[in-house]
Amino acid sequence: MFRMNRVVGVVACMALVGLLSQGDLRGQVGKGLVDPNVAPEAQLATLPGMTPDLAKALVAARPFASVVELNKFLTGKLTAEQLTAFYGKAFIHVNLNTGSREEILLIPGAGPRMVREFGEYRPWKTFAQFDKEIGKYVGPEEVARLKQYVFIGVNLNTGTDEDILTIPGAGPRMVREFKEYRPWKTQAQFEKEIGKYVGPKEVARLWRYVVIE
Repeated sequence: MFRMNRVVGVVACMALVGLLSQGDLRGQVGKGLVDPNVAPEAQLATLPGMTPDLAKALVAARPFASVVELNKFLTGKLTAEQLTAFYGKAFIHVNLNTGSREEILLIPGAGPRMVREFGEYRPWKTFAQFDKEIGKYVGPEEVARLKQYVFIGVNLNTGTDEDILTIPGAGPRMVREFKEYRPWKTQAQFEKEIGKYVGPKEVARLWRYVVIE
């Protein structure tokens, strides 16, 4: 009887560990920077290098599919120094699992080394993993700074309210809609259902921050 209870206890512990591990597979979006795709025009106008006219033009041109598109828009309007200063305050997050070399190199101070390290540890599952792996190469402050620029896709089917709310511009309404249509199965389903509430460009912007697993 004792042996049987012990076996049952071990199995239960293994199941609990499994559940905890699954719960740890959570996507999130880095915090701390202004997102140029959703920030109010008045806020954008206060950022380095910005003018009221440029902020207005940026709002008219958005949403940008990536920071590469944003960079093309700003190139020629801001100097290299102004761009660096702007990206120190505002940025469109890079997907840790799919972000291109061009995107990563736009992160101030990232350089070829982080292109290599970001790619080496794919697939990224959690920010705890990011802290551990990138922390092998730089200190805690730099890890925290870099984390502001990146995201791990939020699982549409298991993401918590808190996870969903890390997506720029995804307030309580999107928390409700994301959860209402579970289980999500395809991108087409996402485009159809979320397209009932926002336009195609906003659907596409939101889609880049999520995954279906």
